[in-house]
Amino acid sequence: MTAKYALLNQGEDNEMEVFGYKTVRWQQVLCIIGYIFSLGFLRVLFYWKPQLDVWCQCIPCSFSQADVILLRTTDDHREFSKKKVIEISPRTQGSKSDHQTITKKNSIIDKSLMKPMGKIRYIEAQKIRYVWNTVEGKFQKIGILEEDLSCSDIHSKFGSGLTAEEQEIRQQVCGLNSIEVEIKPIWIILIKEIFNPFYVFQVYSLSIWMWCAYVEYSCVILAMSILSIIATVYNLRVQSVKLHKMSISYNSIMVTVLRKNGELKEVESQTLVPGDVIILYISENKHFLPCDAILINGACTVNEGMLTGESTPVSKVPLPRIESSMPWKMQCGEDYKRHVLFCGTEVIQIKAYGQDLVKAVVIQTGFNTTKGDLVRAILYNKPMNVKLHREAMRFLLVLVFISLLGVAYSAAVFKKNGASVHEIVMMSLLILTLAVNATLPASLTLGLLYGQTRLKKLGIFCISPQRIILAGQLNLVCFDKTGTLTEDSLDLHGVLPSNGTSFQDIHLFSSAKTMPWSPLLGAMASCHSLIMEDGKMQGDPLDLKMFEGTGWEFESHAAQGTKDGESNSYTMVKPGPSAGEVPVEGIAVLHQLPFSSSLQRMSVITQILGERDFTVFMKGAPEMVIRFCKPETVPHNISKKLDYYTTQGFRVIGLAYRLLQKEGIPAIEDLKWDIIETDLIFLGLLILENRLKPETITVLQELSTAKIRNVMVTGDNLQTALNIGKHCGMIPKSSKIIIIEASEPQNDVPASITWKTITENQENEHKETFQSFHTVINAGWKPNTSQPEEFHFAIDGKSFQILRQHFYNIVPKVLLNGTIFARMTPKLKSSLVEEFRKLEYHVGMCGDGANDCGALKMANVGVSLSELEASVASPFTSKIPNIQCVPMLIKEGRNTLVSSFSMFKFLSVLTTVGLLSMVFLFWKQTFLSNAQYLMQDCAIVIPVCLTASLNGPAPKLAPHRPPGQLLSPSLLLSVFLHFLLSLGLQTTAYVLLQAQPWYNESDVFSACLPLNHSTENITARVPTITETYLATTTWIVTGMNIITIEFVFAKGSPFRQRLHTNYLFIIIIILQVAIFLFFLFAGFEQIYTTFEVVCIPFYWRVYILVMVLVHFVLSYAIEEGILENRKLWLLIKKLCNYQSKSQYRKLQRGLKMDTEWPPQNRTDYAIKSASVVDSKILVFKNASYQPPTENSGEFLGPQKIM
Repeated sequence: MTAKYALLNQGEDNEMEVFGYKTVRWQQVLCIIGYIFSLGFLRVLFYWKPQLDVWCQCIPCSFSQADVILLRTTDDHREFSKKKVIEISPRTQGSKSDHQTITKKNSIIDKSLMKPMGKIRYIEAQKIRYVWNTVEGKFQKIGILEEDLSCSDIHSKFGSGLTAEEQEIRQQVCGLNSIEVEIKPIWIILIKEIFNPFYVFQVYSLSIWMWCAYVEYSCVILAMSILSIIATVYNLRVQSVKLHKMSISYNSIMVTVLRKNGELKEVESQTLVPGDVIILYISENKHFLPCDAILINGACTVNEGMLTGESTPVSKVPLPRIESSMPWKMQCGEDYKRHVLFCGTEVIQIKAYGQDLVKAVVIQTGFNTTKGDLVRAILYNKPMNVKLHREAMRFLLVLVFISLLGVAYSAAVFKKNGASVHEIVMMSLLILTLAVNATLPASLTLGLLYGQTRLKKLGIFCISPQRIILAGQLNLVCFDKTGTLTEDSLDLHGVLPSNGTSFQDIHLFSSAKTMPWSPLLGAMASCHSLIMEDGKMQGDPLDLKMFEGTGWEFESHAAQGTKDGESNSYTMVKPGPSAGEVPVEGIAVLHQLPFSSSLQRMSVITQILGERDFTVFMKGAPEMVIRFCKPETVPHNISKKLDYYTTQGFRVIGLAYRLLQKEGIPAIEDLKWDIIETDLIFLGLLILENRLKPETITVLQELSTAKIRNVMVTGDNLQTALNIGKHCGMIPKSSKIIIIEASEPQNDVPASITWKTITENQENEHKETFQSFHTVINAGWKPNTSQPEEFHFAIDGKSFQILRQHFYNIVPKVLLNGTIFARMTPKLKSSLVEEFRKLEYHVGMCGDGANDCGALKMANVGVSLSELEASVASPFTSKIPNIQCVPMLIKEGRNTLVSSFSMFKFLSVLTTVGLLSMVFLFWKQTFLSNAQYLMQDCAIVIPVCLTASLNGPAPKLAPHRPPGQLLSPSLLLSVFLHFLLSLGLQTTAYVLLQAQPWYNESDVFSACLPLNHSTENITARVPTITETYLATTTWIVTGMNIITIEFVFAKGSPFRQRLHTNYLFIIIIILQVAIFLFFLFAGFEQIYTTFEVVCIPFYWRVYILVMVLVHFVLSYAIEEGILENRKLWLLIKKLCNYQSKSQYRKLQRGLKMDTEWPPQNRTDYAIKSASVVDSKILVFKNASYQPPTENSGEFLGPQKIM
């Protein structure tokens, strides 16, 4: 194998590039010599840049020969890491040839064994172990069961467990089943923090300041740095302890394992390996799963709150025994998770079939598990704001370049004035310390922590504070419907029974009448996944409401004896006191297929007490249930009935049943659902009312006013979603609605799209007329020029999937005005968010955290309405049970973003002000004293950094977003103009000072006489190098200059609260101004000697005050009148014909010129279509198609587009 490069975890979140290297001894020796001669700096550089370490000590080679692996992330940051290749020789006790003990051929371990040596080579990256696959020539993840195993393979190869030898070998190769994050020792955290590039620069700066005798100032900065390091180390230590406690929870428990010989053995969970069979049981204590496992026997109910943020019980069913070579995940499709028990979830109930045990095969251990992914996501959190970080680095490099110019200037000036080499070097290095302000990183971090704290007080939690800034850029928010826009609980409206050819009269639950016994009542009483926990029914809110409406009672599991002596576990439901007279004693629920969003249905096998045969009940989406029913049992007017109720906003559930003869069928758990779910009899429709949450309309209106798009993404019926969309204001009543229906290609007819325009009579909201007719684009169709400007697309999941497969070039156009996306599976929700992001929308997603988990992660900002403070489901979790959290988060995001940019501007201009003052002072070979520097930093800069970000968010969302780019024209122009103003202020002061009659560079005590001192006393004193008229004037001017820019940059409206609400900041500014005015006009000798300033005439003090006031007025006028004048910038953009470069803006401009968009009341056909996986590949433009007739010619040719 000669490969030197490969991709690790291709297509996954932690995808990395892998490079093979071999250590060269003589290069390694040279590097060690370099460490010594560079006093360790070369080692520190290698610590910062692992790639340099590898390149200097190793040479590229094939992976089979490599002893060092260089990893590089494929994200925008491209971070490198160095890993050593480790070799192990797995063997069992007493065996000499270890590889003979491995019986599973073609397993990962078997392919990784280097024969005949019997060694296995691996690396460990981000807590995951990767072994070298000698057969396929690649590094492969270990600690997981082979993904290419079929359902039958898992049952046959692993259903009976592993032998003790197999288990021992796997444990040596895979490692312990442990998700343990060690508590980092304080000294390690301290060393890593000290070797941060920022603190290394701090050490350099402190050394220079000490060398220049700035002892007091250096001590203050040193104290600040020590306090900052202590605070950082403390926080990191606390986080390490918390993460350690979180990771070890239920990390080592006792589990029962089935061995190959049939022996049941109780072992520690840390010894589990992929392929082990664990036995599930319910104990008095809570039973948490220590690994990811796939259920192969029995059924169980688990609480996945740790994963989803919802504590709703989830039913799990065993993996079917399907004879197929297809991998089990592909065989099960999107619903494979209903067979998987995830690590960290709690087992609430188990259900055994006959005398069989409830068994599960371990498929993932340690950090490979779902819980391990959560811990790793916290440990190796992907850096956010990559573009912002890159812009910040570029800006800082510009400041470094300016500082280097200052170095060159100082060297030239001091050389001209005849300074020694020592002085020239000292002053040059001193100027270089001004490149990056010492408080910049701390100030930006503090702003994020303030934002996180404010959100936490509101009940919104975020693990990564950097994501808060992303929330400030959102311009589109996707909302789930049920539980997010509408109430969690549904109100029962009625039941519409069917008698085969037509519907009977509706039974309204508002009436006092009880439902008579019928299979329809039996379906409502038994077709659910409810469980009894701690004496209380738990389950899906819809199931709870449906069951409560029957008046029946629920009993927990019981055991029913059979003629073979076996016992079956089942759930019993019986008529309650309020159920009226019912001719049956109860219904036993023997087996169930839990509800799935992708299947859109659930089914149960029951036995009505007193009857011999079984009864199968099904409930789900009406259009899905109808597919499994006999056509003659479905009323002909069902479509009209569905439209009638769904357009009024009701949620409609279809119900059906069939009898299943008990004789001649295998065990219930072995029955195949595709055989059971056939020839059902349609029972009727269950109608529920899903009310909007009181806050929904107000929040959506607030977002719309702020020009933030609202999109509904739901698994519910399209008509119901449309009704909710209109009632909540997501679709204005004056807008046109275009429903998109797409069809798969069939026989000779290609895929098609039908565009149905809904015209609504505003006086009668529910009278709708659908008009649809076929047309051909190239046949001279004339667009409807009277259409309103605003229109909204509505589409269901099936049609959206067809669009992505056959009409991909239309998808971006549909998304521009797509508002309602119904019948969306969790996978389609994620795909939709991904497509929005491709158009360069900043997408937010708000959902319940369960079915929306993928979309919440895919969005720029995902908010889960959850009671948990942290969840793997979403970056943000909100304890606020409604969508009020969304505008709150956006407001705080904008506030934090503006605060961070303002602080960055302030510290950047502060650097230039300091450089300018040094330029003038060095020209006259004078400096500011230590006391003067202390006053500037301790009285001005540090208090500002601590208090400037305390403003809360603005109470109202502005109709525009703050600039999201650090190098935006407005920000760069602001820094540049304030630099010019500062330059003008200091130049004016310098020039005017030179023109004063009393100015003298040698005699600095004659401008005015201090009190109680004679002239002889003054002239006898030798002034220090800092006691000059220029230094005194420059100190006052630069101090007031800094106060001015801190006030001007403390932006309030429209994204932050007004400045006066930040009381602490206002008090600090008032005190700062008062102190410097006191220094300017006070004539105390103590002040002169302490701060090393000289007395200046009173009129010159007034001149300084006038200059400072003029500078303040100009700075404030330019910042507010020009730089923050949105109307002016819009005018400039218009005059310069500037247009947004975002993809969705470009598309909008293009569609404005398209007279045929949007299509209305027509059907378009695809001549040729391509299934698109990546948007970068070639797709074909979809021409219209006329179904062939006897006189028709051949099809229109396709047109290629990129």
